[in-house]
Amino acid sequence: MTNATRFQDIPTTTLADLLSRAQVMGLGIRPLWGPVPRVAGPAYTVSCPPGDNLMLHAAIHRAPAGSVVVVESGDLDYALAGGNVCAVAQRRGIAAFVADGVIRDLAEVRDARFPVFARGVLPIPGTKAAVRPLNERVVCGGVAVDAGDVVVADEEGVVVVPAARREEILAGARARLAREAGESLDDWETAHRARIDKILAEGGFEG
Repeated sequence: MTNATRFQDIPTTTLADLLSRAQVMGLGIRPLWGPVPRVAGPAYTVSCPPGDNLMLHAAIHRAPAGSVVVVESGDLDYALAGGNVCAVAQRRGIAAFVADGVIRDLAEVRDARFPVFARGVLPIPGTKAAVRPLNERVVCGGVAVDAGDVVVADEEGVVVVPAARREEILAGARARLAREAGESLDDWETAHRARIDKILAEGGFEG
């Protein structure tokens, strides 16, 4: 199991509790079909200017198996990818697309069960002309993403774990999940009420 896929069993909610808001993509980046499986993998980053999807189409032939292809897009007016691009990506073992843009051919993508997290669907294709470097820093959903960062995406959203903090966050997440697994709802309710009552009392609430 690779370092990134060890995050496969970690919910994004747990990771969000351990990371800053800056590492959680905005709510516009959502799964385009469901129920979607949780995906986790190293980021393979792509930058596409407005109206152009060349570099995403190039990336599907270059990204290693297990990668999550993360795309910074210049607009929401042209589709970055369609059914065939997603099918080839899936066949090559790419784990998912996370795109700050739109795709098309959603029915094909859904039938193939290829995970795509994006802003929506639009039938108009982009052009293929703008050559840009791959695997440089991009901004997707408001989060700066570097190649090799761990991307975890599920129905709750998309979280980016910086590569340098991978082991720290993984250990913290596993410890938190183990602690929660050993706690009953009664235990949680008791501790929660005590915490809320303490905050209220410190704030001068009477009631």
